[in-house]
Amino acid sequence: MKVLVVGSGGREHALCWALAASPLCDKLYCAPGNAGIAEQAELVPIAAENIEGLVEFARSTGIDFVVVGPEAPLVAGLADHLEEAGIRTFGPSAAAAQLEGSKGFMKDLCRRVNVPTAAYGRFRDLRAAKDFVRRHNSRMVIKADGLAAGKGVIIPANQAEAFAALEDMMVQRRFGAAGDEVVVEDFLAGEEASFFALCDGRTALPLASAQDHKAVGNGDRGPNTGGMGAYSPAPIMTEAMTARVMAEIINPVVKGMADAGTPFRGVLFAGLMIDPKGPKLLEFNVRFGDPECQVLMLRLQSDLLPALVAARDGMLDHFDLRWYPDAALCVVMAANGYPGDYAKGTEIKGLDKAAQVPGVTVFHAGTRAEGDRILANGGRVLGVSARAADVRAAQVQAYAAVDRIDWPQGFCRRDIGWRAVARG
Repeated sequence: MKVLVVGSGGREHALCWALAASPLCDKLYCAPGNAGIAEQAELVPIAAENIEGLVEFARSTGIDFVVVGPEAPLVAGLADHLEEAGIRTFGPSAAAAQLEGSKGFMKDLCRRVNVPTAAYGRFRDLRAAKDFVRRHNSRMVIKADGLAAGKGVIIPANQAEAFAALEDMMVQRRFGAAGDEVVVEDFLAGEEASFFALCDGRTALPLASAQDHKAVGNGDRGPNTGGMGAYSPAPIMTEAMTARVMAEIINPVVKGMADAGTPFRGVLFAGLMIDPKGPKLLEFNVRFGDPECQVLMLRLQSDLLPALVAARDGMLDHFDLRWYPDAALCVVMAANGYPGDYAKGTEIKGLDKAAQVPGVTVFHAGTRAEGDRILANGGRVLGVSARAADVRAAQVQAYAAVDRIDWPQGFCRRDIGWRAVARG
């Protein structure tokens, strides 16, 4: 098969790394890709949001299968346009991608199919939103309804901060059109987990569990980011908890989407909050997480490509996946200043030395090549990942590799995996 992966981040590097190993993959392309992906795939200089360009490239090149990595092109309808052109695609339709593209849509669906999630209100009027906050004494979370690159969620400490967040989104338009509507919901406490399931419109197949680290600093301090690291498996996701998530969250949503005439095909990523009563849904994403994808691909023993094809073709009821019993852990190295302003173009050295640490794979996120030099080209730049017997061993190996990388203009958290390590 000729396969095209769309995207340029660490998630797409992990997908290309896994797909390149498939005996079914004769030729692998990635648009637009990055410096690390160039080792596994031929890079195509077409932006992930350039739907017309991607469809034309896939048609003219004879692409057999497309794997769409990021959410924005899915919400914009890339999968629909590719399928209309006769090109089989892994990723949901624009209608189904509303599960991530509109938090209000997602919350309304959850209420309709009785999925446990926080109580909420949807607002396009600032005064009504403030009245809702004023009437509730409980701690609230303010969310931009649309896509905001992972930054559209504010957890205010008090009513004044909640009002400021609403004005920031709805008046100052900090997140543009994504903040035209806001969702205000109750704050949920507990332990977070990332849960993934492949879906073919009718059947959902659970993948391995993972746990992300959103805050920029050690000890989960500082502003939220797109993710500073992850590990798999997440100890809190026991077999019993996984069964509950499938029964109470994933399966009702898959059935609800099918019943509404918008079947979900692709990977459904549930951000969960686990408390003593069980799992509650924080949000849905309609693509693999980043950096969760990196640790999932390291642990996946089965061939990824036929699994993605089975999801697209509606054949998951006859499918199963095997996983390495090992743990995997990913440490994100980011440019100084992230998630605020940061410089691009700084040189990264020592990547070959890092990759020589046993069990380590260095996934690129925001990089570009300039001759033989690798330059930083984004906020989150590398995903230094390791697979080992347990989370503690994977943590030791990943940080040993981090310490071999010569990049003074970058930083990372030094405590990725702390919850699992603390459990012993």
